Amino acid sequence: MSRSMRYPPRQEDARDGFILVAALWILAALAALVVIFSQHLSSSARVLRIGDEALQADALVTAGVELAAYQLLLAKAEERPKQGGFRVRLGDDEVAVSFVTEAARIDLNAAPKEMIANLFATLGADGEAANDYAERVVAWRTKPADKAAEQAEEALYASAGRNYGPRLAPFAHVEELPLVLGPPPWLVDRAMPFVTVFNGSAGIDVLTAAPEVIAALPGMTPLILKDFLASRNSLSADTSAVAQALGPAGGTATTAKSRAWRLHISVSGATGWRRGSVAVIAPGEGDLPYRVLSQEDEGPQTRNARVARRAS
Repeated sequence: MSRSMRYPPRQEDARDGFILVAALWILAALAALVVIFSQHLSSSARVLRIGDEALQADALVTAGVELAAYQLLLAKAEERPKQGGFRVRLGDDEVAVSFVTEAARIDLNAAPKEMIANLFATLGADGEAANDYAERVVAWRTKPADKAAEQAEEALYASAGRNYGPRLAPFAHVEELPLVLGPPPWLVDRAMPFVTVFNGSAGIDVLTAAPEVIAALPGMTPLILKDFLASRNSLSADTSAVAQALGPAGGTATTAKSRAWRLHISVSGATGWRRGSVAVIAPGEGDLPYRVLSQEDEGPQTRNARVARRAS
């Protein structure tokens, strides 16, 4: 009669099982590290690509500024165009530039109070309020004649809860306009496309200015504005002809000139990316052929944004 015998489990079997489980955990950890590393590489590649595109865009924008400066400053001062544009290919990339004289905008430092008030009214402000807003703009840019007037203007800002006072000196940049006491944010936003600190004169160039800017001329009426806009493309740059077309508004501004131009630059790469930039340039001094007075990156552009830019 045979007897079955039971043997105790081998120590080697238990140890082998433990080693197998440990190996599986190690493999899982390595797999996770591989996934993380691949994600890191992908992310790094995207960052490098974005960085490369940004550097390329900056170089193309600089090329656009220099090409525009060359085109504008090549001619004699009296023959330089007030507006225009060009498009050029650099390898697989493209640079498109449009430019317009800065005299097409109202100068916050030089325009009379009535013109600023008219602009605010044209953009939707109530007549009396528009006049008050314009008064604050003029006060911001002007050094008061005496200490009492200076303290009175500063007191207005303090009573309004502002933790700053008026500059009491010329605007350094149009971005100071939101700091002026009075004009609400919606009005400031509407005014920004029509104002500058680089015009350099109290007048505007009515042959290139937007209708909103021309409407701000003292003495302008809706009927005169309508007739002038319908005929200005056929007008010569002759001052008397322009003044006659402006009627009562012709005495304050006709074809003011500025030594600065605003450039709208759009650059695009072969892979489909597009970026925009706005710069204001003027003739240089000394050994400098030109100066960049202001520059702002508009960032990536969509097709709709480019179409809107061309339309403006």
